[in-house]
Amino acid sequence: MKCFERLVKDHITSTLPDTLDPLQFAYRPNRSTDDAISTTLHTALTHLDKRNTYVRMLFIDYSSAFNTIVPSKLVIKLETLGLDPALCNWVLDLLTGRPQVVRVGNNISSPLILNTGAPQGCVLSPLLYSLFTHDCVAMHASNSIIKFADDTTVVGLITNNDETAYREEVRALGVWCQENNLTLNVNKTKEMIVDFRKQQRGHPPIHIDGTVVESVASFKFLGIHITDKLNWSTHTDSIVKKAQQRLFNLRRLKHFGLSPKALTNFYRCTIESILAGCITAWYGNCSALNRKALQRVVRSAQRITGGKLPALQDTYTTRCYRKAIKIIKDINHPSHCLFTPLSSRRRGQYRCIKAGTERLKNSFYLKAIRLLNSHH
Repeated sequence: MKCFERLVKDHITSTLPDTLDPLQFAYRPNRSTDDAISTTLHTALTHLDKRNTYVRMLFIDYSSAFNTIVPSKLVIKLETLGLDPALCNWVLDLLTGRPQVVRVGNNISSPLILNTGAPQGCVLSPLLYSLFTHDCVAMHASNSIIKFADDTTVVGLITNNDETAYREEVRALGVWCQENNLTLNVNKTKEMIVDFRKQQRGHPPIHIDGTVVESVASFKFLGIHITDKLNWSTHTDSIVKKAQQRLFNLRRLKHFGLSPKALTNFYRCTIESILAGCITAWYGNCSALNRKALQRVVRSAQRITGGKLPALQDTYTTRCYRKAIKIIKDINHPSHCLFTPLSSRRRGQYRCIKAGTERLKNSFYLKAIRLLNSHH
């Protein structure tokens, strides 16, 4: 059944229209958490480059998101997206009339028939949820709703302290959730305010269903720790600590006599994967102190393995360049428009984005454009 579900998932993915919400980054070709994070940061940093501005980010948490899908509403949305009616009926049959029992020892409960949500462990469940929420998009141009499966973030760009559009967006999102059987978990929903103005005013809190949303100074967003200062000390401290714990395992494996090649493979899989996770989105704005702490882990691993390991700076540069090439080739990527070719005489060159702050200058898209131009 899982093999068949994978085939169906690939078929659905291949037939989705290009008009599908570009800010849904899950289960789309050439999209990843890196893209979602980079898009969020670029949206914020570009706005903060202007005068008298700040950004509010609302990190939404849903209660049992996959279990709240209404099959009848999902099928209507799938038909709107142009999926074959026979396939829509198959999905409806998959999600309705599902018997469920609980077994404790030799005792089995009476069956309960489920007609909402997606089956536990179903390969299609995350994709179906993404399609179920495809019409959850921002109403105002100053807001963005960035999604990766059930991880939803509302980014409000505030100018001259006018939060009207942002607050209306949050209210509209609450109404959309009620209409689509989704429950916002207000206790786990957090808000972060990024404000670099010297003379800051108080920021009135956001209310959802009469409950105040907690304002936080940092939040773990799609696997990375993002702070209201948009620095990366919290994130680098976290991943260095994790990587150092795995260095102990690397030392033990060397003690057991594993070959240098096996030790290097272990490093690439369990340590480098932590250090370089979503590296294109955050490494450019790391402080020199953060980079030294990261590189110390690499040097320690290099002494243990006995071979040369790539520096994180090289890994970052390589991945930035490769990702930029992929975005340029994908005209449906939401960031494709940021790579504007120069005149035909300067073939392979791209127009640089103006930046008034080092934060924006060192962010992924500006770094990627400079890399492309220098490689040319």
